[in-house]
Amino acid sequence: MDSANFPFRALRLRLIVGISIMLLLALVHWFRVGSYLSGDLYILYYSYASDLMLPFGCYFLLCMNEIQLPFLRHWFTKAAVVFLLMTFSEVMQYFDFYFFGTTFDPVDIIMFGIGVLMAVLSDVLIFKKIFPLWSYD
Repeated sequence: MDSANFPFRALRLRLIVGISIMLLLALVHWFRVGSYLSGDLYILYYSYASDLMLPFGCYFLLCMNEIQLPFLRHWFTKAAVVFLLMTFSEVMQYFDFYFFGTTFDPVDIIMFGIGVLMAVLSDVLIFKKIFPLWSYD
């Protein structure tokens, strides 16, 4: 592997993956996937799906920037930043300050954790195996 081109190729890969994830999440919202559900699934989807997708997407936004910002290269740093930001937003909703939503629900914090966990598992277990340039090791 040409080490001189590694950062550029790795950055391009991260941009492609990150933008693809963001587009997929946008399409899920654009086409209102939840509207095809009914009953309890409909309620669960509209109550918590974004609470899973938002931290997942934010995690990969940080992945797109970790080449330029080396402190983001560890998965646990990205996970902590995303989870703390989402949780801060939820706590602010409790005090009637609106950031990413308008209704405080403590279950949202659990969903944020699950969304971050899904992103970490995708990053560490899946993308590192699929894409040779994903890891800096």
